[in-house]
Amino acid sequence: MIQGIFLIILGTGFFLTGCQENLSMHSLENFSYENIDSLTHAIQNDPNNPIGYNVRGSAYGRAGYYNKALQDFNQALQINPNFYPAYANRALIDRYQNDPIAALADYNRALEINPNYADGYIARGNVYRETRQFDLALHDYNQAIELGTNDARAWYNRALIRQLQNQHPQAISDFGMAISKQSRIPILYNGRGLSYLALKSWENAEDDFSIAISLNPNIAEIWFNQALAFEHQGKKEKAYQAYFNAWSLNQQKDHAAYDGMQRTRTGKK
Repeated sequence: MIQGIFLIILGTGFFLTGCQENLSMHSLENFSYENIDSLTHAIQNDPNNPIGYNVRGSAYGRAGYYNKALQDFNQALQINPNFYPAYANRALIDRYQNDPIAALADYNRALEINPNYADGYIARGNVYRETRQFDLALHDYNQAIELGTNDARAWYNRALIRQLQNQHPQAISDFGMAISKQSRIPILYNGRGLSYLALKSWENAEDDFSIAISLNPNIAEIWFNQALAFEHQGKKEKAYQAYFNAWSLNQQKDHAAYDGMQRTRTGKK
């Protein structure tokens, strides 16, 4: 029997390659003490400007120095309690430290100050989604889209909820919109392919997984999903190879791929 659809959405890894939920628009690409020294010097020259603390806090946050980042965001807010980017950045640190209550409080404050802050709605929606408050998450993603965001995360995250609610046609539409914004992100095609699998649209699923693999051939879950699409179409040779590729990338844990290899082994020449 073919194993059920492998509903793995790969967490939030795709943000790291194009849609990352960054620590503010001012965040640095690379952390270095030279950069920190430069930012500290700028703060010393203008100690009452919250932007300097926010930028340095972003650098600390990206490097994993969360306590230092929080200190800087707190200082920015002490200087200007209405500096909403610092609330949003502090909320992201709260999320990294697994404190969704604090994160929601900070996102709420940022959006209270700036109700047109589309990125804030997306970020708060992610906290709601992670805590399974799906109606609130959908509201925030919808709000960001209504505000005219071009951020693929709004549609991608809404699609994830649609999948959980078994609303696959709507999910496919949202994945398509996300792809129109970020066409080089493999997880978007993988996500849409999963909804095609759920609808037994095997050829469309196969096409999406193939695109995802062409963008990144090193993700075991996508090879597994492609194998499912092949197997459902009776393409045993291709299914075996895809299962083998999935298993090769994750031999210790991918028992499902190994089982798939056993089912389709007769197709291997």
